[in-house]
Amino acid sequence: MRTSRFFISTLKEAPSEAELVSHRLMLRAGLIKRLASGLYTWMPLGLRVLRKVEAIVREEMDRAGALELLMPAVQPAELWQESGRWDFYGAELLRLKDRHQRDFCFGPTHEEVIADVARREVKSYRQLPLNFYQIQTKFRDEIRPRFGVMRAREFVMKDAYSFHADYASLEETYAVMHRAYTRIFTRLGLRFRAVAADTGSIGGTGSHEFHVLADSGEDAIAFCPDSDYAANVELAEAVMPSCERKAAAMDMSRIATPGAKSIDEVCAFLNVDASKVVKSLLVMNDAGSPFLILLRGDHQLNEIKLGKILGEWRFANEAEVEAHMGCRPGYIGPVGSKVQVIADRSVSVMSDFVCGASENGFHLAGVNFGRDLESPARIEDIRNVVSGDASPDGKGSLELCRGIEVGHIFQLRTKYTEALNVTFLDESGQAKVMEMGCYGIGVSRIVAAAIEQNHDERGIIFPDAIAPFRVAIVPIGMKKSQAVKDAVESLHESLSACGIDVLLDDRDERPGVMFADIELMGIAHRIVVGDRGLKEGKVEYQGRKDAEAKVIDLADIAGYIREICAS
Repeated sequence: MRTSRFFISTLKEAPSEAELVSHRLMLRAGLIKRLASGLYTWMPLGLRVLRKVEAIVREEMDRAGALELLMPAVQPAELWQESGRWDFYGAELLRLKDRHQRDFCFGPTHEEVIADVARREVKSYRQLPLNFYQIQTKFRDEIRPRFGVMRAREFVMKDAYSFHADYASLEETYAVMHRAYTRIFTRLGLRFRAVAADTGSIGGTGSHEFHVLADSGEDAIAFCPDSDYAANVELAEAVMPSCERKAAAMDMSRIATPGAKSIDEVCAFLNVDASKVVKSLLVMNDAGSPFLILLRGDHQLNEIKLGKILGEWRFANEAEVEAHMGCRPGYIGPVGSKVQVIADRSVSVMSDFVCGASENGFHLAGVNFGRDLESPARIEDIRNVVSGDASPDGKGSLELCRGIEVGHIFQLRTKYTEALNVTFLDESGQAKVMEMGCYGIGVSRIVAAAIEQNHDERGIIFPDAIAPFRVAIVPIGMKKSQAVKDAVESLHESLSACGIDVLLDDRDERPGVMFADIELMGIAHRIVVGDRGLKEGKVEYQGRKDAEAKVIDLADIAGYIREICAS
Protein backbone atom coordinates (compact mmCIF):
# COMPACT_ATOMS: atom_id res chain seq x y z
CA MET A 1 0.00 0.00 0.00
CA ARG A 2 1.17 3.51 -0.84
CA THR A 3 0.19 6.57 1.16
CA SER A 4 -0.81 8.25 -2.10
CA ARG A 5 -3.54 5.61 -2.47
CA PHE A 6 -4.45 5.45 1.22
CA PHE A 7 -6.23 7.88 3.55
CA ILE A 8 -4.12 9.30 6.36
CA SER A 9 -5.72 11.87 8.66
CA THR A 10 -3.39 12.54 11.58
CA LEU A 11 -3.77 15.42 14.02
CA LYS A 12 -1.16 17.28 16.06
CA GLU A 13 -3.57 17.68 18.98
CA ALA A 14 -6.48 15.54 20.16
CA PRO A 15 -9.93 17.06 20.82
CA SER A 16 -10.39 18.32 24.36
CA GLU A 17 -13.04 15.72 25.26
CA ALA A 18 -10.53 12.85 24.87
CA GLU A 19 -9.63 11.66 28.38
CA LEU A 20 -7.77 8.35 28.11
CA VAL A 21 -4.48 7.95 26.27
CA SER A 22 -6.07 5.46 23.87
CA HIS A 23 -8.89 7.87 23.02
CA ARG A 24 -6.47 10.73 22.34
CA LEU A 25 -4.11 8.63 20.25
CA MET A 26 -6.85 6.92 18.23
CA LEU A 27 -8.23 10.33 17.28
CA ARG A 28 -4.79 11.84 16.60
CA ALA A 29 -3.67 8.87 14.50
CA GLY A 30 -6.90 8.96 12.50
CA LEU A 31 -8.05 5.46 13.52
CA ILE A 32 -11.54 6.69 14.44
CA LYS A 33 -13.70 9.78 13.95
CA ARG A 34 -16.48 10.80 16.34
CA LEU A 35 -20.01 10.92 14.93
CA ALA A 36 -22.01 11.45 18.14
CA SER A 37 -21.72 10.60 21.82
CA GLY A 38 -20.42 7.02 22.04
CA LEU A 39 -20.59 6.54 18.25
CA TYR A 40 -17.46 6.35 16.09
CA THR A 41 -16.60 5.78 12.45
CA TRP A 42 -13.71 3.37 12.03
CA MET A 43 -11.45 4.98 9.43
CA PRO A 44 -9.39 2.86 7.00
CA LEU A 45 -6.33 2.80 9.29
CA GLY A 46 -8.33 1.84 12.38
CA LEU A 47 -10.37 -0.71 10.48
CA ARG A 48 -7.18 -2.52 9.46
CA VAL A 49 -6.35 -2.96 13.17
CA LEU A 50 -9.90 -4.02 14.01
CA ARG A 51 -9.94 -6.60 11.21
CA LYS A 52 -6.62 -8.07 12.37
CA VAL A 53 -8.04 -8.53 15.86
CA GLU A 54 -11.15 -10.13 14.37
CA ALA A 55 -9.02 -12.49 12.26
CA ILE A 56 -7.11 -13.83 15.27
CA VAL A 57 -10.32 -14.23 17.27
CA ARG A 58 -11.99 -16.03 14.36
CA GLU A 59 -9.04 -18.38 13.78
CA GLU A 60 -8.91 -19.42 17.43
CA MET A 61 -12.67 -19.83 17.72
CA ASP A 62 -12.67 -22.07 14.65
CA ARG A 63 -9.72 -23.97 16.09
CA ALA A 64 -11.71 -24.50 19.32
CA GLY A 65 -14.54 -26.10 17.34
CA ALA A 66 -17.01 -23.22 17.45
CA LEU A 67 -19.28 -22.62 14.44
CA GLU A 68 -19.73 -19.10 13.09
CA LEU A 69 -23.17 -17.70 12.38
CA LEU A 70 -24.67 -14.21 12.26
CA MET A 71 -27.78 -13.26 14.21
CA PRO A 72 -30.01 -10.20 13.72
CA ALA A 73 -28.92 -7.07 15.57
CA VAL A 74 -32.58 -6.07 16.05
CA GLN A 75 -34.46 -8.49 18.32
CA PRO A 76 -38.19 -8.86 19.10
CA ALA A 77 -39.32 -7.87 22.58
CA GLU A 78 -41.15 -11.19 23.04
CA LEU A 79 -37.89 -13.09 23.48
CA TRP A 80 -36.65 -10.67 26.14
CA GLN A 81 -40.00 -10.81 27.89
CA GLU A 82 -39.77 -14.61 27.95
CA SER A 83 -36.36 -14.49 29.62
CA GLY A 84 -37.50 -11.78 32.04
CA ARG A 85 -34.86 -9.29 30.90
CA TRP A 86 -37.08 -6.81 29.03
CA ASP A 87 -37.72 -4.86 32.23
CA PHE A 88 -34.69 -6.05 34.21
CA TYR A 89 -32.06 -4.83 31.72
CA GLY A 90 -33.07 -1.21 32.24
CA ALA A 91 -32.21 1.92 30.29
CA GLU A 92 -29.13 0.42 28.61
CA LEU A 93 -31.49 -1.54 26.35
CA LEU A 94 -32.27 0.54 23.27
CA ARG A 95 -35.96 -0.10 22.58
CA LEU A 96 -37.71 0.73 19.33
CA LYS A 97 -40.98 0.10 17.52
CA ASP A 98 -41.54 -0.91 13.91
CA ARG A 99 -44.23 0.60 11.67
CA HIS A 100 -46.79 -1.80 13.18
CA GLN A 101 -45.94 -0.54 16.69
CA ARG A 102 -44.40 -3.86 17.70
CA ASP A 103 -41.62 -3.66 20.28
CA PHE A 104 -38.02 -4.48 19.40
CA CYS A 105 -34.58 -3.79 20.84
CA PHE A 106 -31.12 -3.31 19.38
CA GLY A 107 -29.26 -6.25 20.86
CA PRO A 108 -26.64 -5.60 23.54
CA THR A 109 -26.14 -9.39 23.71
CA HIS A 110 -27.73 -12.45 22.12
CA GLU A 111 -28.56 -15.09 24.77
CA GLU A 112 -32.27 -14.97 23.93
CA VAL A 113 -31.79 -15.18 20.16
CA ILE A 114 -29.37 -18.11 20.24
CA ALA A 115 -31.56 -19.91 22.77
CA ASP A 116 -34.44 -19.54 20.31
CA VAL A 117 -32.24 -21.04 17.57
CA ALA A 118 -31.38 -24.00 19.81
CA ARG A 119 -34.96 -24.73 20.86
CA ARG A 120 -36.12 -24.69 17.23
CA GLU A 121 -33.23 -26.64 15.69
CA VAL A 122 -31.79 -29.01 18.33
CA LYS A 123 -34.00 -31.95 19.26
CA SER A 124 -31.74 -34.83 20.30
CA TYR A 125 -28.77 -35.46 22.58
CA ARG A 126 -27.00 -36.73 19.43
CA GLN A 127 -26.76 -33.12 18.19
CA LEU A 128 -25.00 -31.94 21.38
CA PRO A 129 -22.71 -30.33 22.33
CA LEU A 130 -22.84 -27.32 20.02
CA ASN A 131 -20.92 -24.05 20.18
CA PHE A 132 -21.98 -21.10 17.99
CA TYR A 133 -20.26 -17.72 17.71
CA GLN A 134 -20.59 -14.45 15.84
CA ILE A 135 -18.61 -11.21 15.45
CA GLN A 136 -21.16 -8.45 15.33
CA THR A 137 -22.04 -4.87 16.24
CA LYS A 138 -23.82 -4.41 19.58
CA PHE A 139 -25.47 -1.40 21.18
CA ARG A 140 -25.76 -0.53 24.86
CA ASP A 141 -27.19 2.87 25.73
CA GLU A 142 -24.50 3.84 28.25
CA ILE A 143 -25.61 6.60 30.61
CA ARG A 144 -22.24 8.32 30.12
CA PRO A 145 -20.30 7.11 27.09
CA ARG A 146 -16.64 7.98 27.55
CA PHE A 147 -13.07 6.99 26.81
CA GLY A 148 -13.68 6.61 23.06
CA VAL A 149 -14.25 3.01 21.96
CA MET A 150 -13.36 1.79 25.46
CA ARG A 151 -16.90 2.55 26.64
CA ALA A 152 -18.84 3.39 23.50
CA ARG A 153 -22.54 2.84 22.95
CA GLU A 154 -21.96 0.95 19.70
CA PHE A 155 -19.16 -1.62 19.67
CA VAL A 156 -17.95 -4.79 17.98
CA MET A 157 -18.12 -7.98 20.03
CA LYS A 158 -17.45 -11.65 19.55
CA ASP A 159 -20.09 -13.59 21.44
CA ALA A 160 -20.27 -17.38 21.57
CA TYR A 161 -22.87 -19.69 23.13
CA SER A 162 -22.59 -23.41 23.81
CA PHE A 163 -25.33 -25.97 24.48
CA HIS A 164 -24.91 -29.26 26.34
CA ALA A 165 -26.71 -32.36 27.50
CA ASP A 166 -25.16 -32.17 30.97
CA TYR A 167 -22.97 -30.05 33.24
CA ALA A 168 -19.87 -32.20 32.66
CA SER A 169 -20.03 -31.37 28.96
CA LEU A 170 -20.43 -27.65 29.75
CA GLU A 171 -17.37 -27.76 32.01
CA GLU A 172 -15.35 -29.40 29.24
CA THR A 173 -16.26 -26.73 26.67
CA TYR A 174 -15.70 -23.99 29.27
CA ALA A 175 -12.14 -25.25 29.72
CA VAL A 176 -11.66 -25.38 25.93
CA MET A 177 -12.83 -21.77 25.64
CA HIS A 178 -10.58 -20.68 28.51
CA ARG A 179 -7.61 -22.11 26.60
CA ALA A 180 -8.81 -20.51 23.35
CA TYR A 181 -9.01 -17.09 25.03
CA THR A 182 -5.54 -17.55 26.44
CA ARG A 183 -4.23 -18.26 22.93
CA ILE A 184 -6.10 -15.26 21.51
CA PHE A 185 -4.66 -12.72 23.91
CA THR A 186 -1.21 -14.27 23.68
CA ARG A 187 -1.29 -14.01 19.88
CA LEU A 188 -2.50 -10.42 20.14
CA GLY A 189 0.74 -9.64 21.99
CA LEU A 190 -0.98 -8.38 25.15
CA ARG A 191 -0.01 -8.73 28.81
CA PHE A 192 -3.13 -10.15 30.42
CA ARG A 193 -4.55 -12.16 33.29
CA ALA A 194 -7.54 -14.46 33.55
CA VAL A 195 -9.35 -13.81 36.84
CA ALA A 196 -12.27 -15.39 38.66
CA ALA A 197 -15.21 -12.98 38.48
CA ASP A 198 -18.79 -12.29 39.47
CA THR A 199 -21.42 -13.33 36.92
CA GLY A 200 -23.24 -9.97 37.17
CA SER A 201 -26.40 -9.33 35.15
CA ILE A 202 -25.63 -12.16 32.69
CA GLY A 203 -26.18 -14.72 35.45
CA GLY A 204 -25.07 -18.33 35.86
CA THR A 205 -22.47 -19.94 38.10
CA GLY A 206 -18.79 -20.04 37.08
CA SER A 207 -17.22 -16.99 35.47
CA HIS A 208 -13.77 -15.73 34.42
CA GLU A 209 -12.74 -12.33 33.10
CA PHE A 210 -9.72 -11.70 30.89
CA HIS A 211 -8.01 -8.40 31.67
CA VAL A 212 -5.35 -6.48 29.78
CA LEU A 213 -3.07 -5.10 32.48
CA ALA A 214 -2.89 -1.29 32.37
CA ASP A 215 -2.73 1.48 34.97
CA SER A 216 -5.79 3.11 33.41
CA GLY A 217 -7.93 -0.01 33.87
CA GLU A 218 -11.35 0.40 35.47
CA ASP A 219 -11.16 -2.91 37.34
CA ALA A 220 -9.00 -3.79 40.33
CA ILE A 221 -7.46 -7.26 40.18
CA ALA A 222 -6.09 -9.25 43.08
CA PHE A 223 -3.41 -11.79 42.23
CA CYS A 224 -0.79 -13.89 43.97
CA PRO A 225 2.68 -13.58 42.37
CA ASP A 226 3.63 -16.95 43.88
CA SER A 227 0.74 -18.91 42.34
CA ASP A 228 -1.87 -18.84 39.57
CA TYR A 229 -4.53 -17.29 41.81
CA ALA A 230 -6.20 -14.19 40.35
CA ALA A 231 -9.65 -12.70 40.87
CA ASN A 232 -11.51 -9.47 40.37
CA VAL A 233 -11.46 -7.55 43.66
CA GLU A 234 -15.27 -7.73 43.75
CA LEU A 235 -14.95 -11.53 44.05
CA ALA A 236 -11.56 -12.12 45.71
CA GLU A 237 -11.94 -13.75 49.11
CA ALA A 238 -10.55 -11.99 52.17
CA VAL A 239 -9.59 -15.02 54.26
CA MET A 240 -10.10 -15.29 58.00
CA PRO A 241 -7.15 -13.79 59.91
CA SER A 242 -4.88 -16.45 61.32
CA CYS A 243 -4.29 -14.57 64.59
CA GLU A 244 -6.38 -15.02 67.73
CA ARG A 245 -8.31 -12.14 69.29
CA LYS A 246 -6.18 -10.59 72.06
CA ALA A 247 -7.47 -10.22 75.59
CA ALA A 248 -8.83 -6.83 76.64
CA ALA A 249 -6.12 -4.48 77.89
CA MET A 250 -8.19 -1.29 78.23
CA ASP A 251 -11.38 -0.21 79.98
CA MET A 252 -14.14 1.04 77.70
CA SER A 253 -14.44 4.83 77.77
CA ARG A 254 -16.89 7.35 76.29
CA ILE A 255 -15.10 10.21 74.49
CA ALA A 256 -16.57 13.43 73.12
CA THR A 257 -15.72 13.74 69.41
CA PRO A 258 -17.61 16.87 68.29
CA GLY A 259 -17.76 17.14 64.50
CA ALA A 260 -15.66 14.00 63.95
CA LYS A 261 -17.84 11.65 61.90
CA SER A 262 -15.69 10.15 59.15
CA ILE A 263 -12.99 7.56 59.81
CA ASP A 264 -10.25 10.07 58.89
CA GLU A 265 -11.71 12.70 61.24
CA VAL A 266 -12.07 10.24 64.13
CA CYS A 267 -8.53 8.90 63.64
CA ALA A 268 -7.08 12.42 63.56
CA PHE A 269 -9.08 13.53 66.61
CA LEU A 270 -8.18 10.47 68.72
CA ASN A 271 -4.71 9.95 67.22
CA VAL A 272 -5.38 6.30 66.40
CA ASP A 273 -4.76 4.21 63.31
CA ALA A 274 -7.75 3.32 61.14
CA SER A 275 -6.99 -0.37 61.67
CA LYS A 276 -7.99 0.11 65.35
CA VAL A 277 -11.40 1.57 64.49
CA VAL A 278 -14.59 -0.35 63.74
CA LYS A 279 -16.70 1.28 61.05
CA SER A 280 -20.47 0.75 61.50
CA LEU A 281 -22.85 0.97 58.54
CA LEU A 282 -26.63 0.62 58.75
CA VAL A 283 -28.24 -1.02 55.72
CA MET A 284 -31.78 -2.13 54.88
CA ASN A 285 -32.78 -5.25 53.01
CA ASP A 286 -35.68 -5.57 50.55
CA ALA A 287 -38.10 -6.41 53.34
CA GLY A 288 -37.21 -3.22 55.24
CA SER A 289 -35.21 -4.99 57.97
CA PRO A 290 -32.08 -3.21 59.29
CA PHE A 291 -28.61 -4.77 59.53
CA LEU A 292 -25.55 -3.28 61.20
CA ILE A 293 -22.43 -3.92 59.12
CA LEU A 294 -19.09 -3.86 60.93
CA LEU A 295 -15.81 -3.27 59.06
CA ARG A 296 -12.30 -2.38 60.09
CA GLY A 297 -11.76 1.34 59.58
CA ASP A 298 -9.12 0.90 56.88
CA HIS A 299 -11.22 -1.58 54.88
CA GLN A 300 -13.92 -0.96 52.25
CA LEU A 301 -17.29 -2.68 52.01
CA ASN A 302 -17.64 -5.05 49.08
CA GLU A 303 -21.19 -4.37 47.95
CA ILE A 304 -21.38 -7.43 45.71
CA LYS A 305 -20.38 -9.78 48.55
CA LEU A 306 -22.96 -8.19 50.84
CA GLY A 307 -25.58 -8.56 48.11
CA LYS A 308 -24.94 -12.30 47.99
CA ILE A 309 -25.73 -12.44 51.72
CA LEU A 310 -28.70 -10.06 51.95
CA GLY A 311 -30.06 -10.06 48.41
CA GLU A 312 -31.29 -6.60 47.39
CA TRP A 313 -30.13 -3.98 49.93
CA ARG A 314 -29.43 -0.28 50.31
CA PHE A 315 -27.79 2.08 52.77
CA ALA A 316 -30.17 3.41 55.43
CA ASN A 317 -31.19 7.06 55.15
CA GLU A 318 -30.74 9.57 57.97
CA ALA A 319 -34.25 9.09 59.33
CA GLU A 320 -33.79 5.31 59.46
CA VAL A 321 -30.46 5.71 61.25
CA GLU A 322 -32.13 7.96 63.84
CA ALA A 323 -35.02 5.49 64.26
CA HIS A 324 -32.92 2.32 64.65
CA MET A 325 -29.70 3.67 66.22
CA GLY A 326 -30.85 6.82 68.06
CA CYS A 327 -28.18 9.06 66.53
CA ARG A 328 -27.07 10.72 63.34
CA PRO A 329 -24.87 8.94 60.77
CA GLY A 330 -21.21 9.10 61.71
CA TYR A 331 -21.75 8.15 65.35
CA ILE A 332 -23.45 4.76 65.14
CA GLY A 333 -21.86 1.75 66.83
CA PRO A 334 -22.64 -1.81 67.90
CA VAL A 335 -22.54 -1.44 71.72
CA GLY A 336 -26.07 -1.73 73.10
CA SER A 337 -27.63 -2.07 69.64
CA LYS A 338 -30.54 -4.42 69.09
CA VAL A 339 -30.02 -4.47 65.31
CA GLN A 340 -28.74 -7.72 63.81
CA VAL A 341 -24.98 -7.49 63.26
CA ILE A 342 -22.96 -8.80 60.32
CA ALA A 343 -19.25 -8.42 61.09
CA ASP A 344 -16.40 -8.79 58.65
CA ARG A 345 -13.88 -11.53 59.43
CA SER A 346 -11.18 -8.99 60.30
CA VAL A 347 -13.45 -7.32 62.86
CA SER A 348 -14.03 -10.59 64.70
CA VAL A 349 -10.41 -10.70 65.93
CA MET A 350 -10.19 -7.04 67.01
CA SER A 351 -9.84 -5.93 70.60
CA ASP A 352 -9.58 -2.58 72.40
CA PHE A 353 -11.10 -0.88 69.35
CA VAL A 354 -12.76 2.49 68.75
CA CYS A 355 -16.35 2.70 67.47
CA GLY A 356 -19.32 5.03 67.46
CA ALA A 357 -21.26 5.41 70.72
CA SER A 358 -24.67 5.65 69.01
CA GLU A 359 -24.84 9.09 70.59
CA ASN A 360 -24.35 12.30 68.66
CA GLY A 361 -20.86 13.75 69.17
CA PHE A 362 -19.43 10.72 70.99
CA HIS A 363 -17.31 7.63 70.30
CA LEU A 364 -16.24 4.71 72.49
CA ALA A 365 -12.64 3.55 72.96
CA GLY A 366 -11.28 0.34 74.47
CA VAL A 367 -14.27 -1.69 73.25
CA ASN A 368 -14.01 -5.49 73.44
CA PHE A 369 -16.23 -8.35 72.33
CA GLY A 370 -17.41 -10.67 75.08
CA ARG A 371 -17.19 -7.92 77.69
CA ASP A 372 -18.78 -4.75 76.29
CA LEU A 373 -20.93 -6.41 73.62
CA GLU A 374 -21.68 -9.89 72.42
CA SER A 375 -19.32 -11.52 69.95
CA PRO A 376 -20.83 -11.24 66.46
CA ALA A 377 -23.15 -14.15 65.76
CA ARG A 378 -22.69 -13.66 62.05
CA ILE A 379 -19.15 -13.33 60.70
CA GLU A 380 -18.81 -13.01 56.91
CA ASP A 381 -16.37 -12.01 54.19
CA ILE A 382 -17.82 -8.61 53.20
CA ARG A 383 -14.80 -6.44 52.37
CA ASN A 384 -12.49 -5.76 49.46
CA VAL A 385 -9.12 -7.44 49.73
CA VAL A 386 -6.04 -5.23 50.08
CA SER A 387 -2.43 -5.69 49.09
CA GLY A 388 -0.68 -7.96 51.59
CA ASP A 389 -3.76 -10.06 52.43
CA ALA A 390 -3.17 -13.82 52.47
CA SER A 391 -3.91 -15.47 49.13
CA PRO A 392 -7.03 -17.70 49.33
CA ASP A 393 -5.03 -20.59 47.87
CA GLY A 394 -2.61 -20.42 50.82
CA LYS A 395 0.44 -19.90 48.60
CA GLY A 396 1.51 -16.35 49.47
CA SER A 397 0.17 -12.82 49.70
CA LEU A 398 -2.04 -10.86 47.36
CA GLU A 399 -1.01 -7.91 45.25
CA LEU A 400 -3.33 -5.52 43.41
CA CYS A 401 -3.16 -4.16 39.88
CA ARG A 402 -5.50 -2.50 37.39
CA GLY A 403 -7.01 -4.22 34.38
CA ILE A 404 -9.19 -3.52 31.36
CA GLU A 405 -11.77 -6.26 30.85
CA VAL A 406 -11.62 -7.49 27.25
CA GLY A 407 -13.13 -10.96 27.61
CA HIS A 408 -15.60 -12.75 29.87
CA ILE A 409 -16.73 -16.38 29.93
CA PHE A 410 -19.71 -17.74 31.88
CA GLN A 411 -21.24 -21.04 32.83
CA LEU A 412 -24.84 -19.92 32.38
CA ARG A 413 -26.17 -23.40 33.26
CA THR A 414 -29.97 -23.30 32.74
CA LYS A 415 -30.71 -19.62 33.44
CA TYR A 416 -31.92 -18.95 29.90
CA THR A 417 -32.73 -22.45 28.68
CA GLU A 418 -35.28 -22.94 31.45
CA ALA A 419 -36.85 -19.53 30.88
CA LEU A 420 -37.15 -20.15 27.12
CA ASN A 421 -37.90 -23.88 27.40
CA VAL A 422 -34.83 -25.05 25.46
CA THR A 423 -35.05 -28.84 25.74
CA PHE A 424 -33.76 -31.97 24.04
CA LEU A 425 -34.59 -35.67 24.18
CA ASP A 426 -32.05 -37.76 26.09
CA GLU A 427 -31.11 -41.39 25.37
CA SER A 428 -34.27 -42.65 27.06
CA GLY A 429 -36.48 -40.24 25.13
CA GLN A 430 -37.08 -37.94 28.11
CA ALA A 431 -37.15 -34.16 27.62
CA LYS A 432 -34.38 -32.35 29.50
CA VAL A 433 -33.31 -28.71 29.71
CA MET A 434 -29.98 -27.95 28.03
CA GLU A 435 -26.97 -26.59 29.89
CA MET A 436 -25.57 -23.40 28.38
CA GLY A 437 -22.30 -21.44 28.29
CA CYS A 438 -21.57 -17.90 27.12
CA TYR A 439 -18.21 -16.48 25.95
CA GLY A 440 -17.66 -12.82 25.01
CA ILE A 441 -14.73 -10.76 23.70
CA GLY A 442 -14.82 -6.99 23.21
CA VAL A 443 -13.17 -6.84 19.80
CA SER A 444 -13.22 -3.05 19.38
CA ARG A 445 -12.30 -2.57 23.04
CA ILE A 446 -9.17 -4.67 22.51
CA VAL A 447 -7.82 -2.02 20.13
CA ALA A 448 -8.10 0.66 22.83
CA ALA A 449 -6.77 -1.67 25.54
CA ALA A 450 -3.72 -2.53 23.41
CA ILE A 451 -2.96 1.19 23.08
CA GLU A 452 -3.40 1.81 26.83
CA GLN A 453 -0.80 -0.87 27.42
CA ASN A 454 1.51 0.05 24.53
CA HIS A 455 2.31 3.70 23.88
CA ASP A 456 4.93 6.36 24.48
CA GLU A 457 5.27 10.12 24.09
CA ARG A 458 5.47 9.74 20.29
CA GLY A 459 2.28 7.71 19.86
CA ILE A 460 0.98 4.15 19.61
CA ILE A 461 3.18 1.05 19.83
CA PHE A 462 0.94 -1.66 18.40
CA PRO A 463 1.99 -5.29 18.91
CA ASP A 464 3.16 -6.74 15.59
CA ALA A 465 0.10 -8.93 15.14
CA ILE A 466 -2.38 -6.04 15.05
CA ALA A 467 -0.35 -3.10 13.73
CA PRO A 468 -2.21 -1.49 10.79
CA PHE A 469 0.92 -2.13 8.71
CA ARG A 470 3.79 -4.35 9.81
CA VAL A 471 6.38 -2.27 7.96
CA ALA A 472 6.65 1.32 6.81
CA ILE A 473 9.17 2.28 4.12
CA VAL A 474 10.22 5.92 4.37
CA PRO A 475 12.17 7.21 1.36
CA ILE A 476 14.29 10.34 1.74
CA GLY A 477 14.21 12.45 -1.41
CA MET A 478 12.29 9.93 -3.52
CA LYS A 479 11.07 12.66 -5.89
CA LYS A 480 14.63 13.77 -6.60
CA SER A 481 16.58 10.48 -6.60
CA GLN A 482 15.93 7.68 -9.08
CA ALA A 483 18.15 5.36 -7.00
CA VAL A 484 15.98 5.89 -3.92
CA LYS A 485 12.79 5.45 -5.98
CA ASP A 486 14.02 2.20 -7.52
CA ALA A 487 15.21 0.82 -4.16
CA VAL A 488 11.96 1.50 -2.30
CA GLU A 489 9.79 0.26 -5.18
CA SER A 490 11.73 -3.00 -5.28
CA LEU A 491 11.64 -3.42 -1.51
CA HIS A 492 7.91 -2.66 -1.38
CA GLU A 493 7.22 -5.25 -4.08
CA SER A 494 9.46 -7.88 -2.48
CA LEU A 495 7.91 -7.59 1.00
CA SER A 496 4.34 -7.40 -0.34
CA ALA A 497 4.93 -10.57 -2.35
CA CYS A 498 5.75 -12.34 0.93
CA GLY A 499 2.38 -11.40 2.38
CA ILE A 500 3.77 -8.68 4.66
CA ASP A 501 1.64 -5.55 5.12
CA VAL A 502 3.82 -2.71 3.87
CA LEU A 503 3.11 1.01 3.72
CA LEU A 504 5.31 2.96 1.32
CA ASP A 505 5.23 6.62 2.32
CA ASP A 506 5.46 8.22 -1.09
CA ARG A 507 4.21 11.62 0.07
CA ASP A 508 6.24 14.68 -0.82
CA GLU A 509 6.78 15.53 2.85
CA ARG A 510 9.74 16.36 5.05
CA PRO A 511 11.32 13.29 6.74
CA GLY A 512 10.30 14.59 10.19
CA VAL A 513 6.64 14.68 9.22
CA MET A 514 6.76 11.16 7.82
CA PHE A 515 8.63 9.81 10.88
CA ALA A 516 6.15 11.46 13.26
CA ASP A 517 3.12 10.01 11.44
CA ILE A 518 4.59 6.50 11.26
CA GLU A 519 5.36 6.54 14.99
CA LEU A 520 1.99 8.04 15.91
CA MET A 521 0.14 5.33 13.95
CA GLY A 522 1.99 2.54 15.74
CA ILE A 523 3.51 0.80 12.72
CA ALA A 524 5.79 -1.91 14.07
CA HIS A 525 8.87 -1.61 11.81
CA ARG A 526 10.38 1.25 9.85
CA ILE A 527 12.89 1.19 7.00
CA VAL A 528 14.50 4.46 5.93
CA VAL A 529 16.06 4.61 2.48
CA GLY A 530 18.19 7.61 1.42
CA ASP A 531 20.80 8.52 -1.19
CA ARG A 532 23.61 8.73 1.35
CA GLY A 533 23.06 5.19 2.65
CA LEU A 534 22.46 3.72 -0.78
CA LYS A 535 25.89 4.86 -1.92
CA GLU A 536 27.24 2.34 0.58
CA GLY A 537 24.48 -0.20 -0.10
CA LYS A 538 22.87 0.46 3.31
CA VAL A 539 19.44 1.29 4.74
CA GLU A 540 18.28 2.09 8.27
CA TYR A 541 15.92 -0.20 10.20
CA GLN A 542 14.20 0.68 13.48
CA GLY A 543 11.55 -1.24 15.41
CA ARG A 544 8.86 0.88 17.06
CA LYS A 545 10.18 -0.02 20.50
CA ASP A 546 13.87 0.37 19.59
CA ALA A 547 15.81 3.31 21.01
CA GLU A 548 18.13 3.56 18.00
CA ALA A 549 18.17 2.58 14.33
CA LYS A 550 20.34 -0.18 12.87
CA VAL A 551 22.27 0.08 9.62
CA ILE A 552 21.63 -2.99 7.44
CA ASP A 553 22.74 -3.96 3.95
CA LEU A 554 20.11 -3.24 1.33
CA ALA A 555 20.57 -6.77 -0.01
CA ASP A 556 19.74 -8.23 3.42
CA ILE A 557 16.88 -6.02 4.59
CA ALA A 558 14.03 -7.99 2.97
CA GLY A 559 15.23 -11.24 4.53
CA TYR A 560 15.76 -9.50 7.87
CA ILE A 561 12.16 -8.20 7.88
CA ARG A 562 10.75 -11.57 6.80
CA GLU A 563 12.58 -13.24 9.68
CA ILE A 564 11.29 -10.69 12.21
CA CYS A 565 7.71 -11.00 10.96
CA ALA A 566 7.87 -14.80 10.96
CA SER A 567 9.04 -14.85 14.58
